[in-house]
Formats: sequence, structure tokens, C-alpha cells
Amino acid sequence: MTEAPFMKFKMPHTLTLLFFLMVAALIATWIIPQGQFDSEIVNGREVVVPGTFEVVDDGELLSPITLFTAIPRAFAAAQDIIFFLFIIGGVLAVIRKTGAIDALLGRLLENLGGKPGTLIFVTVFVFALASSAMGASAEYIPFVLILAALCRTMNMDTMTAVGIVIVGYGIGYGAAAFNQYTVVVAQGVAGLPTYSGWEVRMGILLPFVLIGTHHIYSYSRKVQLDPSKSLMAGITPPDAGAPPKSYPKLTFAHVSILVSFILALGIAVWGIATRGWYLTELGAAFLVLGVVAAMIGRVGPSLMAREFVVGAKELTETALLVGVARGIALIMEDGQILHTIVHGLSVPLGTVGPELAGVGMMIMQTILNLFVPSGSGQAFVTMPLMAPLSDLLGVSRQIAVQAFLFGDGFANMIVPTNAVLMGILGMAGVPYDKWFRFCMPLLLKLLAFAAICMVAMVMFGYS
Repeated sequence: MTEAPFMKFKMPHTLTLLFFLMVAALIATWIIPQGQFDSEIVNGREVVVPGTFEVVDDGELLSPITLFTAIPRAFAAAQDIIFFLFIIGGVLAVIRKTGAIDALLGRLLENLGGKPGTLIFVTVFVFALASSAMGASAEYIPFVLILAALCRTMNMDTMTAVGIVIVGYGIGYGAAAFNQYTVVVAQGVAGLPTYSGWEVRMGILLPFVLIGTHHIYSYSRKVQLDPSKSLMAGITPPDAGAPPKSYPKLTFAHVSILVSFILALGIAVWGIATRGWYLTELGAAFLVLGVVAAMIGRVGPSLMAREFVVGAKELTETALLVGVARGIALIMEDGQILHTIVHGLSVPLGTVGPELAGVGMMIMQTILNLFVPSGSGQAFVTMPLMAPLSDLLGVSRQIAVQAFLFGDGFANMIVPTNAVLMGILGMAGVPYDKWFRFCMPLLLKLLAFAAICMVAMVMFGYS
């Protein structure tokens, strides 16, 4: 029997998708009327003035060569973010080499192995907190099989273990407070002070963790009481063996490194709030953290350099996505259609009031995440539209950033274009369709609560 054509379709690489979006943006400049809003400076930030949109009649059409000239220009325009990502990747690799992260998570798993409810809550919370604070995601992959082995010894299944990892990671990104890959990038594009509004985002992290924990625990209890109800029934996962008899010991050095990370983050927040720091100073702060962590962890200079290079290499793809994504906005800006699109989006959203408009922006970001799963890349694609759109809708740009965070983070748990998600599922031997059945109800719960949060943020003037 011949396989149906649609069964052979494979989602293109994200970089390919972004280039296709550049092509679409160029074609759009030939079709969409050029237009412009008046702008004004408010609190040191340029914002569009509602009601001032006018069509531009004498604009020039862009040449196809713009597709290729826009890319190097985009890399130059996004260079501060790109180099900051390289620094973060390198420093986190050095911290991982010290064993501090492995020791912390190993200690948690070891002490909570006999308490399934506590294990699920604490590990989801720790994963979410690490993702919220430092953008951790792929770092969790090595713990999947350890968790799977532990869950099986407690009469739970591999789906529970995968749920703990992915739900923690997704909630951490959705309610991110300091995530360098999403918060810093989105606020930079939106013209907001870096890390501004972090108190609110930290405040909503725990409720989302509780929603995720309840979903996972309810499922795990059903499996414990009746193994036939497991979504993994009849599926043999990869043999992870028995749980390790010992984990890396959490030493004073490891604790000191973790405290150093918290201290560095605190200093960065203080500098941004009181000294006007931005990515240059943030990068310097994290470089100092990397050196301190290497010294405490007794990682020699040469090994530190090698690990730093490895960590930076791991973010090369992300850096490329950021650069190409910036090219999409550049083409729309050059073709003078960016404001036309913003005006078009503002018309339907403007009819439902600012509270529901914020929810609408979140839904739009959730859908877009299917095509651009990279958080940094999606920020550069969508925030040039969403930031001025928020001005027109009468909501703060902080609301636009939060809509992006919710849409990006929660959708990451289910979109098949997310490499981290598919890597975790592949390692654990969990079929995507089974994961979809497990995760989709949770995603709807999270988005429903996120919509309530968006309405409340608009009502209370979150900015």
C-alpha cells in the first residue's frame, strides 16, 4: 500500500522556516499597502500614537536581493543579544562541569524517592525555578532515565517521569522571571528595562507549578492503583536499569557555586534597577560567575576554556535563529508594512477591550510557537509586532512580553518542532501521540489560568 503523501511530510528545520518567513515578508512588502503611525517618546521609549495611521503612497518596492543583505544587517542589529547568548552558554557549561547541578538534583531524587507526591512537586518546582532563572532546558535530558527508573520502583510509569521534566521546563519558561533567552530578549526588543516586572512573574510561578503537579500526580495515582490505565501500557521503554545507588555528593563547593549563581543574579538585577546596566554589564557579571565557579569547583583554566567553548557552541544554532529572525522584522521595516500589519491586528483586538486583547495576543503567540519554537527567535519575530500593538490596544508593553512568555513557554511542552521536547521523548521511549494525550489537557488548564492572569495584569496595570 502506498503511503499517503501527507504521511511523508517532515517539518523543515527552524532556520529554513525562518528563511521562508523572510521570503513571505518580502512578498508581503509587494502586496500589503505601506503605512506608518506617528510616534512619540514616552518615558524615554518610542511608542506609536493611536489613531495616526496613514498609508504611504510614495514608498519604494524592495528588491529580491534584500533577502540576502538583510541577514548580515540583522546579525549586526542583534549582535548584543547574540554575543550575550554565547557568554551564557559558555558559563552554564562551566557550572555544569563542576557537578553542582547534578549533585543538587541527585540529592533531591535520593531523599524524595519514597515520597511520590513530594518527589513530583519538588522536582517540578526545581526544574521550573531553574528554567525561570537561567533558561535551563536541555540540561534536564540526562535526568530523564534516572527519574524513569525511580518512578518504576514506586509503581509509576515512564510517562510520569517525562511529565515531571517537561512540565517543569515548560512552566519555568512560561512564568520566566530572569530567563536570559526569552525575558532579556523580549524586553530588549520591546524597549523595556531588563528584568522589569520580575516580582509578578516570580509570584505566578508557584500557582502554575501546583497546576502541573496536580495533573502529574493525579495521573501517577491512577497508574499506581491500576497499571492498565498507564498510557505506556504495552510499550517497552528503553532499559534504564535500577536507580543509581549513589548520586554525586552535594559538597560545600557545590553549595557555594549555587549560592554564587544566586548572588550574581541578584547583583545583575540590582545593577539594572539602580545603575542602568544592560547586556554588556550582564555578560560581564556572568563571566565573573563562570570564573568564580571554576575556581570553587577546581576546574583548571584550560578545562574551563574548553567547556566554555563547548557551551557556546551549543547555542550557535540559537544565535543563528536570533539573527535570521531579526531579518524578518528588518524586511518589514524597510518595506514599511510593519505598522500596516500592526494596524490590521489592532482592529479586531481593539473591539474586545484591553483585557481580552491581552488574551488574544497570548493565543497568537501560542500558535506562532508551532513555527518558531526557539524562544529567542520567536521574540525577534513577534515582539516588533506585539510591542507597538500593545500601545494601540491600551495595554502596557509588559503585557505584550507576558503574552509572549506564556505562549512560548507552555506551547513548548507540546509542539513537535521543539527539539528539546522530542529529545526527551526519544530518550524515554515515549511516543509523541501518547505524550499529546497526556499533555494536551494540562496545556488547556495552564492556558486557562494564564488567560486569567493576563486579564488581572491588565486590570491592575502591570507595567
